[in-house]
Amino acid sequence: IKTPNGHAAWTPPPDGAWTYEDYARLPDNGFRYEVIDGALVMSPAPLMGHQLISAALMSAMRAYVRRHRLGIIVAAPVDVLLGGRATPVQPDIVFVTRDRLPIVGRERIEGTPDLVVEILSRSTAARDRGLKFDLYAATGVREYWLVDPEERTLEVFVLRGQAYAPWGCYRPGEVAASELLPGMKLKMKDLFED
Repeated sequence: IKTPNGHAAWTPPPDGAWTYEDYARLPDNGFRYEVIDGALVMSPAPLMGHQLISAALMSAMRAYVRRHRLGIIVAAPVDVLLGGRATPVQPDIVFVTRDRLPIVGRERIEGTPDLVVEILSRSTAARDRGLKFDLYAATGVREYWLVDPEERTLEVFVLRGQAYAPWGCYRPGEVAASELLPGMKLKMKDLFED
């Protein structure tokens, strides 16, 4: 099949057969695309509340990581290639320890980050708590944070073997802690300012 300008038309692959090359052909149209187990997953652009939480969390985490020279922290959009399982996913925030910085390339992260943060929304909550929860554990993400703007909570999960175990669930008025970033004390009131 050819387009009017004579170029071959691209036909999207069937579900389960998507590759990074197929993903790279998608339009920049305000949607967030990910490929998990060969299936294309699409989400609309995040709402303002999501973005405010992301900015506050990123600011606190980045200050701590930079002060202690622990590695690199990046906010979405950033492509993260997790081997054959996910090419790519776009977590809301990604942390890679200093000794693993070679996986951070000029265009994307090619390997498993040490910590991933997902901020839940109505369109992503089931996937973040299900498919991505299992994916990140299976690919060795050491710590997974889920931020729920509706419930105003931050849940921290740590990898134990091949599965996540709860580390803590934090609410406004509390101070969140991390196993991977042990000295960081995150005041929850700073995440959920009214």
